[in-house]
Amino acid sequence: MAETKNMIVNMGPQHPATHGVLRVVLELDGEIVVKATPHLGHLHRGLEKLAETKTYHQALTLTDRMDYTGALINNLGYCLAVEKLLDIEDRIPERATVLRVLLCELQRIAGHLLWLATHALDMGAMTVLFYAFRERETVIDLLEDVTGARLTPSFVRVGGLAQDAPPVFFEKARRFVQDFPSKMAEYERLLTDNRIWRERTEGIGILSREDCIQYALTGPVLRAAGVEWDLRKKQPYCGYETYDFEIPTGTKGDVFERYLVRLEEMRQSLRIVEQALDRVPDGPVMADEAVVSPPPKEEVYEDIGQLIRHFKWMSAGFPVPEGDVYVGVEATKGELGYYLVSDGSEKPYRFRVRPPCFVNLQALEDMIVGRMVADVIAVIGSLDIVLGEIDR
Repeated sequence: MAETKNMIVNMGPQHPATHGVLRVVLELDGEIVVKATPHLGHLHRGLEKLAETKTYHQALTLTDRMDYTGALINNLGYCLAVEKLLDIEDRIPERATVLRVLLCELQRIAGHLLWLATHALDMGAMTVLFYAFRERETVIDLLEDVTGARLTPSFVRVGGLAQDAPPVFFEKARRFVQDFPSKMAEYERLLTDNRIWRERTEGIGILSREDCIQYALTGPVLRAAGVEWDLRKKQPYCGYETYDFEIPTGTKGDVFERYLVRLEEMRQSLRIVEQALDRVPDGPVMADEAVVSPPPKEEVYEDIGQLIRHFKWMSAGFPVPEGDVYVGVEATKGELGYYLVSDGSEKPYRFRVRPPCFVNLQALEDMIVGRMVADVIAVIGSLDIVLGEIDR
């Protein structure tokens, strides 16, 4: 009898279907996965230690570079943590709070559209990429109208927002709310009842409800297994408890249900966007707190005292009372948490992040052992990982 032995294959880090610089070492028996070991660190930047060398204001820009498909939500979680340390949560203007919700839900839709496009492309459905990117471009244009940036805006600030939204933004956003449901129907016609798509996704990468809880998974991966957990509902922030929306869940916890959950999440985010557009009040978008708020630009241009204050604020930062805090927000991939420790200075003494992608990736091996190599692509895509957040 001929002797056989397993083959070791490196999938990545160059492989596009790993959604970044992820290397997965696969041990194969023919085309069946016997063992899978993810190797990280190809994008490591030491972001958390780097943030400890920056002022609280300067460290904000680093949060954009984690999950760069949901940068505004990254900004929000960090700013909420700093505001909690400063004890100014109740002094954030209502207009700023509603705009934060509005922008973050648009960012969530953009993130899910990018996931849908790349996930379908991984498995050969190229048409979906063109359809999904069409609407994603519209959302990114909306965010650019407000923030001036398309990928890393650093727009949510401690105390509020960097600036107000222009009137044209609200007009365009309402048009998007009206048009997007018909576009969602097009995605579903392309994929949901597509026989090839269902054969590639149904019953693949199953994680039970119990396994998800044991692994501490969050986001659509957890909800697809039937666990109704969303921080916007369970531990609400920014007034999410006042918005009417549902938490989409599945029952099987396979690749197909993760797809369905994310589709429905886009519809729910659209509901929140519509409600936020109807309730944006007049008023300022930055707290009237001299310690955390830079002087208005018009005063900086005309008053030497305000110019000096602006320079001092931007270069030296502002002190934050001693203490530690953890704040979690519902990012596009799951629970994004910030743990900050302050020693009373202008820089965080400790800056730590609980990234959903990093935690969710640990379940990869359980989902693909015993499956075929082609299924590895489907499962990694269904996790929706971003290596900027995993490696940090």
